[in-house]
Amino acid sequence: MPQSLSAVYVHLVFSTKDRHPFLKDEAVRESLHWYLGKISKQLGCAPLITGGVEDHVHQLVRLGRTITQAEWVKELKRVSSLWMKNEHDIRLFQWQGGYADFSVSYSDIENVRHYIANQAEHHRKITFEDELRLLLKQHEVAWDERHVWD
Repeated sequence: MPQSLSAVYVHLVFSTKDRHPFLKDEAVRESLHWYLGKISKQLGCAPLITGGVEDHVHQLVRLGRTITQAEWVKELKRVSSLWMKNEHDIRLFQWQGGYADFSVSYSDIENVRHYIANQAEHHRKITFEDELRLLLKQHEVAWDERHVWD
């Protein structure tokens, strides 16, 4: 085949360092979500939605063909961290070291989009830690509690 074609959808989740509520201010959070979408788009990963609450972010993208998941997340976190420090003057801002990402079938995109759009409501009932544990279980990902919560 002379062309390379791809349709890989990824649900990314990552937290602020120690789940510090750096994103408590709704205006800051919304501008960060916009900026994370912009970064992903520049990296060739078309953003479908970005959302989250005061201590973590979810993003659903169509992964680009020319970048690995690890490269995408590393650059997304690096650039947005610098932006938060400079644009919002949050000098102590940091992301956690790791992340979790999950494949999303085309038929499930709208469910994941809805899930991300309703994060504030969702987190009235469940903590980030329990949410991540649930996602990991649903996707049958093995993890070690000692190394998830840096």
